[in-house]
Amino acid sequence: MKTKFLFIPLFFLIQAVFAVSLLGQSIEEFIDSGDKYYKEFKNEKALEVFQKADVEFPDNWEIMWRISRCYVDIGEHLPTSTSEQEDAQFAKYELALEYADKSVSLAPDQSVTYLRRAIANGRIALFKGVFSVADVVEMVRMDCEKAIELNNGGNDIQGVVHYVLGRTHDKISDKWAPARSVLGLGWADIDSALVHYEKAVQLKPNFVMIYLDYARANIEESKYEKARELLNKAIESPIEDEDDEVRKEEAKALLEEIKDE
Repeated sequence: MKTKFLFIPLFFLIQAVFAVSLLGQSIEEFIDSGDKYYKEFKNEKALEVFQKADVEFPDNWEIMWRISRCYVDIGEHLPTSTSEQEDAQFAKYELALEYADKSVSLAPDQSVTYLRRAIANGRIALFKGVFSVADVVEMVRMDCEKAIELNNGGNDIQGVVHYVLGRTHDKISDKWAPARSVLGLGWADIDSALVHYEKAVQLKPNFVMIYLDYARANIEESKYEKARELLNKAIESPIEDEDDEVRKEEAKALLEEIKDE
């Protein structure tokens, strides 16, 4: 009886350790599978995988921010010809924000969670018009600055954070400074945009989107030599995003426009 009594707890201990091991592997498998679909630009399939992971392992911050990323990318590529279609797109951005919020709550010490919330809020701001939602734009800035302060997640994450912050400065600085100040957006300026764009390309080189927007900002400032350099890098960079082919064509067209400047 004594031997049997000792064996039963040992059996359950082994089973518990084995179950924990499977749990960790299963989360990794979900993430690997979903990320594979994402890299193949199969956003709906990636979302399906991460939603299953959310059911199996709820309240996992790495799953939450990936779901948010999927909703943003799906929303960006929805048709917007009718008001119903626009509503459907906005609903995706709201879901992206909801899951990004959850990821921040679960992992407030991770840069990527603030980055994903900044991106979701950025899409909402662009949808509504950035100057009509100053509070949302302010949240984008604050989340980017928090992600930079935490400074984790690797160069790819930090590079995109600086890009998003640079683009925010860039977009907002288009408006007359006194008008921006009234809205509480007086902090935005093109010089800061250029600084963050430069930091972005240093941390995450060979990313078409960053080079293209950085080049556009330089064109606005009549810095054509720098713009040409960036546009050529955009054209030469590998495809990493489903819209990169289109962006490369835009870069070629811009390069042609400023060839004599």
